[in-house]
Amino acid sequence: MTAASLTPRPVILDGDPGHDDAINILLALASPELQVLGITTVFGNVGLERTTRNALITRELIGADVPIFAGADRPLVVPRISAEAVHGKSGMDGPELPTPTRGAEAMHAAHFIIEQVRARPGEVTLVPTGPLTNLALAFRLAPDIVPLLREVVWMGGSTDTGNWTPAAEFNALADPHAAHVVFTSGVPLTMFGLNVTHQAIAHPARVAAFRALGTRVGEFAAVLLEFFAEHHRERYGWEGGALHDPMTVAWLLRPDLFVSRPMHVTLDLTAGPSVGRTVADVWDVTGQPKNVRVATAVDADGFFALLVERLGRYS
Repeated sequence: MTAASLTPRPVILDGDPGHDDAINILLALASPELQVLGITTVFGNVGLERTTRNALITRELIGADVPIFAGADRPLVVPRISAEAVHGKSGMDGPELPTPTRGAEAMHAAHFIIEQVRARPGEVTLVPTGPLTNLALAFRLAPDIVPLLREVVWMGGSTDTGNWTPAAEFNALADPHAAHVVFTSGVPLTMFGLNVTHQAIAHPARVAAFRALGTRVGEFAAVLLEFFAEHHRERYGWEGGALHDPMTVAWLLRPDLFVSRPMHVTLDLTAGPSVGRTVADVWDVTGQPKNVRVATAVDADGFFALLVERLGRYS
């Protein structure tokens, strides 16, 4: 193994915690392959104040020193939607949530992204797991950073059906115009949509593996996932929740767990029933340039084994 291969990859986690966002943060901060430069928050599952608070709580649970920056509190154009029906009023219902003792930094998330990408040309990977508003703002404020990014790995969209409307996945629908900015920017982009995240269900045996760690973090993860399962059980009849967001970081750590391929993907911005849909040219019928690498399959057992092993590193 070369010295270069031991150098951690610089990443910025951008999300709207969120049960599965919290698991994603814990996964990233337990992984020495990654250098988490910061966590940026955006409106989404709940309002910005609560998503930021949830990021602060998750950081404090493990005593991490990573800075957190609040970002956009609304979409670029459309009215704000939210997902309390899935995540509860707090956005992270289930476990008892303490009051964080340390707050977010003063800098806006978009400015932090710009600063870090300019400071590390060609190195930084952005890992958004919510609406893409912070990225779109950064790209519009500083278009020079787009070619300086290593890549963007996003949880959102779908190659088939939606979950918030019949056509649209929540993160894409929450700010389709921001997603359009990112998808048309030319940045190297990988998409983890519902078509793959719905293959990884946190059924009771998988939840039990987190609890069996016998740690605060393991119990926290188990309680999160038990609450998260309730919506999925009612909506889909599944035994547990689909663990969407951690696929982004898992891809950076273990790409061998996934199948993916390039596709041409656009955002439906029309004012109709398909607004927010990620229109994926799965069969290359248009012949348009392929602008997105789309994940299509996951080794679910391997994915959950990775999560348990990494979260098991916390005492």
